[in-house]
Amino acid sequence: MSPLNSTFFKNTTIVHPDFFFISGFAGIPHTKYYYVFLCFVYAVTVLGNTFVMFMIYTDHCLHSPKSIPVFNLAVSDLCGSTAIIPQMIDTFMFKSHLISFEACLTNMYFYFWFICMQSFTLTVLSYDRCVAICLPLRYNEIVTSKSMLMIIAILWIFAGMVIFTAVIFLSTLSFCKSTVVNSYFCDHGPMHRLACNDNTRSTVINKTHPVMILFLPVSFIVVTYICIARALLKIAAASERLKAMKTCTSHLILVSVFYLPISISVALGPMIHHNVRIINMSLSTVLPPMLNPIIYSLKTEEFRESIKKFYKRKVIDMTVWNK
Repeated sequence: MSPLNSTFFKNTTIVHPDFFFISGFAGIPHTKYYYVFLCFVYAVTVLGNTFVMFMIYTDHCLHSPKSIPVFNLAVSDLCGSTAIIPQMIDTFMFKSHLISFEACLTNMYFYFWFICMQSFTLTVLSYDRCVAICLPLRYNEIVTSKSMLMIIAILWIFAGMVIFTAVIFLSTLSFCKSTVVNSYFCDHGPMHRLACNDNTRSTVINKTHPVMILFLPVSFIVVTYICIARALLKIAAASERLKAMKTCTSHLILVSVFYLPISISVALGPMIHHNVRIINMSLSTVLPPMLNPIIYSLKTEEFRESIKKFYKRKVIDMTVWNK
C-alpha cells in the first residue's frame, strides 16, 4: 500500500493515499492484444470524429441547427476517448498501474463529464428529430442555431456541475484500507466503496447519477419516438412516411450502440464477473465514439452529399495540379 497523507477537514481527519492502484483484468493471459486493439480504436476515433468536425466546419451546406449537436457529439466522443484510452494503454500495456490521488480524481471527472455529454447530445438529437417530424411547419422557428447553442451550453454546464459534485464528495472520503481500484480506470463506484468513513453521500450519487445520465435521457428519447410514431401514422402517403423514417435511422442506431451495452452493465452491476464487466464497460465507452462518425457519414443523406462534393473538389484540384 502506498504511503498515506492526512489532511484536516471540518474537525475530521481525512486520509488520502498518495497513489491508487488500478487493478484491471484479473487472471486473463495475452491482454496486451486487447490494448493493441484499443490503439486501433482510438486512431479510428480520432480520424473519424476529426473528419466529421472538419466537414461540418468547412461545408456551408452543413451550417444548420441540426449540425450543432452532431458537431458537439463528435467533440464529446473525441474528448471522451482521449480521457480514457491513452490512460488505459499507459496503465496496462506499459504496467503503470499507480496513479496519484489528484490525477485519479481528474481522470474520473473528465471521463464522466464527456460520457454524460455523449448521452445528453443524443437526447438533443432526438428532440431535433421530434420537432422536425411532429411540427415540420414550425421547425425553423423552434430549432434555430441560437436555441441549439444555448441548449448545448446549458447541458455542458449542467453535466460539469453534476460530475464535479460527485468528485468533491469523493474527495472528502478517507481511504485508510485498500487503495486497489477494481476497474480499468478511476471508477466512482469501486472507489467510494474503499472509503473507511461515512460514504453515504457518495453512495447516493452512485445510485442517482446513472439514472440522471442514462435512464432519464433514454426515457426522453423513448417519449420523443412515441410522438414521432404517432406523427408518422398520420401521414397518408407511404413514400412520405418512409422518407421521414429514414431521417431517424442514423440516430436510432447511435442510440442503440451507446445505451444498450452500458445500460446492461449498470443494471447488472456486481452480478457479472469482474473481467466481463471491464470488457463490457470499456467496449461500451470506446466503440460508440469510433462508430458514431461512420454511422452518421453512411446513413445521413446531407453528409453523404457533402462528402461527395468534397471528394469531387479534391479530384478536380489534383487534376489541375498535375497539369
